[in-house]
Amino acid sequence: MAGSTTSAIEVIGRGHPWLSLAPALCVIAVLFGGGLVLGLAGSFGMGRGDAGLDAWIAVLSEGRVWRSLGLSLWIAFASTALSCVIGLGAALLLRRRFPGQGMARLLFQINLTIPHAVGALGILWLLSQSGFLARLSAGAGLIDGPAGFPALTQDRFAIGIIAHYVWKEVPFIGLILLANMQSLGDDPESAARSLGASPFGAMRLVLLPLLWPALIRAGAIVFAFSFGAWEVPVLLGQSAPTALPVLAWQRFTDPDLAARPEAMAIAMLIALVSAVLIRAAFAGRE
Repeated sequence: MAGSTTSAIEVIGRGHPWLSLAPALCVIAVLFGGGLVLGLAGSFGMGRGDAGLDAWIAVLSEGRVWRSLGLSLWIAFASTALSCVIGLGAALLLRRRFPGQGMARLLFQINLTIPHAVGALGILWLLSQSGFLARLSAGAGLIDGPAGFPALTQDRFAIGIIAHYVWKEVPFIGLILLANMQSLGDDPESAARSLGASPFGAMRLVLLPLLWPALIRAGAIVFAFSFGAWEVPVLLGQSAPTALPVLAWQRFTDPDLAARPEAMAIAMLIALVSAVLIRAAFAGRE
């Protein structure tokens, strides 16, 4: 009886792929969708007895919010673009056979296991004006003192934040592209070479278009994370303007509970901007 039930489930799953994903989708819908619903309700002040658009009006009319939005977009776009370019180049290099390839792949992906907060502290220790490189440069006589080192953390261009995201996300994108190239094999490029294409031409005209959908999807994940995460900007970012997720966190932890709906509104704004931009990226591939 149990065997027939299992067979029936397998047949249904083969006929309707979404049914096999239903358990995972239900968990995502409850946790992620429920959080969005509660956040949206909180942004309108529901449950506080003063429901309305006051929080949204206050947020959208505040110049600090728009400056934080611009900074977060800069961080997300720069991090995503650099991670995609470097990750693609690394994947193209690591797919070739060479002595020590296995060790190179291991070293390439080893920082995936490091938490973002730990990595941000490492960037702070390495690149800040009181960090290792500043002291090393001062000791070597390259600068007069650690204070003469360029401001690469807590700076207005968010260099330290972007450097961290690139360091952390390049292996993520590279591994996704390596897996795609492994599934494609050498046949597409070999066919192009047999028709007279140069190695670079075969890569540019055949391989890269085949990798483009995977690159877009991986880049969308990196963009969404770097746009919505707060722990790295709060450690490596400047005090004003702050990244938009940091501003939401500050409003949420404000002792004045009247700021809580504004925090929810900022969080919903982050989710909305992420959804719109990611949808636009995928629409270009449809």
